[in-house]
Amino acid sequence: MNNSIVVIPTYNEIENIEAIIRDIFCLKQSFDVLIIDDGSPDGTANVVKNLIAEFSGSLHLEERKGKLGLGTAYIHGFKWALQRGYEFIFEMDADFSHPPVDLIRLYHACAVENHDVAIGSRYITGVNVVNWPINRVLMSYFAGYYVRLITGMPVMDPTAGFICYTSKVLKTINLDEVRFIGYAFQIEMKFNAWKFGFDVVEVPIIFTDRTKGASKMSRGIFKEAVLGVISLKINSLFKRYIPKHQALK
Repeated sequence: MNNSIVVIPTYNEIENIEAIIRDIFCLKQSFDVLIIDDGSPDGTANVVKNLIAEFSGSLHLEERKGKLGLGTAYIHGFKWALQRGYEFIFEMDADFSHPPVDLIRLYHACAVENHDVAIGSRYITGVNVVNWPINRVLMSYFAGYYVRLITGMPVMDPTAGFICYTSKVLKTINLDEVRFIGYAFQIEMKFNAWKFGFDVVEVPIIFTDRTKGASKMSRGIFKEAVLGVISLKINSLFKRYIPKHQALK
């Protein structure tokens, strides 16, 4: 069995889903793919079902009823992957904002360089964002500054959604206690990994905004991130983080 799987949550991604799946399976390195679809009314799941026979054993689909949120989709996918023994578990978007070819670089960072978490970072070498309006670039960049200021976590792109987690990280974090569902989910996962003492590295990528389909960004998601960072920091003061070398004994 492959030791790597890419978890991709979808909601109305019919314009992108087949292309992103094919691009991943065309890579020189082998990755399995798990699609978590939240009842997309546009038929995204049906497209995936039609591809499963072609990529038998490597392409998987989990369907959920209703739009339940990005964070819960990833938690569902992480648990699914851990139950099946995957060692390197990736998260990425379906809209090509995360270049599929960079999956190989994230894998290398964890599998060869022995980092525990590898983040596809938009800001570790400047601002590497294409097709975003300047106000959104500034909002995203300064959100990272805000997260670092409040939490002390030394990550330049804490809201990034293109990540490789090793299984030991996801086994150590209590996934049932992860509270947030939007950008705050991304921050919470990285914060937990960092607090547990795992080695987190940022790998520079070029982020390109979607050209097909609609963004899922909303005011509610942004508000959750702003307020969530404060509660995350406060709650961490009352939580014991067992270092990684002890947590898995």
